[in-house]
Amino acid sequence: MLAIDTNVVVRFLASDHPEQSRKARALVDSEDIFVCTTVLLETEWVLRSVYGLTPVEAAKALSAFAGLESVTLEDAPLAAKAIDWVSQGMDFAGALHLAKAEACGMMVTFDRRFAKIARKLSSVGIRSL
Repeated sequence: MLAIDTNVVVRFLASDHPEQSRKARALVDSEDIFVCTTVLLETEWVLRSVYGLTPVEAAKALSAFAGLESVTLEDAPLAAKAIDWVSQGMDFAGALHLAKAEACGMMVTFDRRFAKIARKLSSVGIRSL
């Protein structure tokens, strides 16, 4: 199994660089691939900030990539939950943080928008400062 970096995932999804995109696709099509949660986080950010995708579009792209037979995610249930929460109005990074915090009784934040959405989506207590 090969771990891949953000730039490989981005080239695979964006198909914007003839040589690198072809190499990324060939790699993913021929090898078993491991994707760290941090790579997903950075990929989502790149898709939004560089390529102009909406949060929902970026989440759908990640979901499609994660669904490939050759792709294994570091924490697939966590990623699936975060992707689902994006469709319900939460940003991907916040959704990952919240899903990871489900082992805790309380999460504290200054972000009131995050807190409002998090209270609806998770059993984690949310405390706003």
